[in-house]
Amino acid sequence: MIVVDDQAVVRAGFAAIVDAEPDLTVVAEAGDGAAAVSLAAAEQADVVLMDIRMPGMDGLTATRLITAPADGPRVLVLTTFDLDEYVYEAMRAGASGFLLKDALPEELLSAIRVVAAGDGILAPAVTRRLIDTFARSAPPPPSAASGPLDRLTQREREVLLKIASGLSNAEISDRLGVTTGTVKSHVNALLSKLGLRDRVQATILAYETGLISPGELPRR
Repeated sequence: MIVVDDQAVVRAGFAAIVDAEPDLTVVAEAGDGAAAVSLAAAEQADVVLMDIRMPGMDGLTATRLITAPADGPRVLVLTTFDLDEYVYEAMRAGASGFLLKDALPEELLSAIRVVAAGDGILAPAVTRRLIDTFARSAPPPPSAASGPLDRLTQREREVLLKIASGLSNAEISDRLGVTTGTVKSHVNALLSKLGLRDRVQATILAYETGLISPGELPRR
């Protein structure tokens, strides 16, 4: 993975935590967005741990450029503030989730592994709150009855709605009375039909199409 932060001490700290794990390796470090974009193109990295606020090219622009290629690495955004508007924009740009800089080492490692496996970090309540808060400032969404969601079956829409509420596959399985394998199949199908990388992008789309309204998260 690649660690990106404009503070050398912070970069070193994150790198040390990651490199201590037998299944994780830091292949490069960058102090700004432009360097991160160059390294992401040159190195074989699955995940980029991205600081959002940096001088020069910020993490938002870097995230958009890094995730543009279909086979590009996934981005896990780091922020000091749990309601940083740039995080929401980074998710729209293609980030697979975000983590607070004061997260515990085990939380950081778990998040990296989840993102590397192709999933998104959506479970923490703070993430749902962030999306909810900044979706309020977006233009009114079109009706959920039209547009890209027309490609989905009714069941896939149900699964998308539950993804947007922050439910895990196991929780969705329990709500719908189906196996987790069936849920995974629905998730994979809806992501493929909508051309999305992961659950984070699926949640953003659910808001932007009006399938779910800000302030009206389904009950868990």
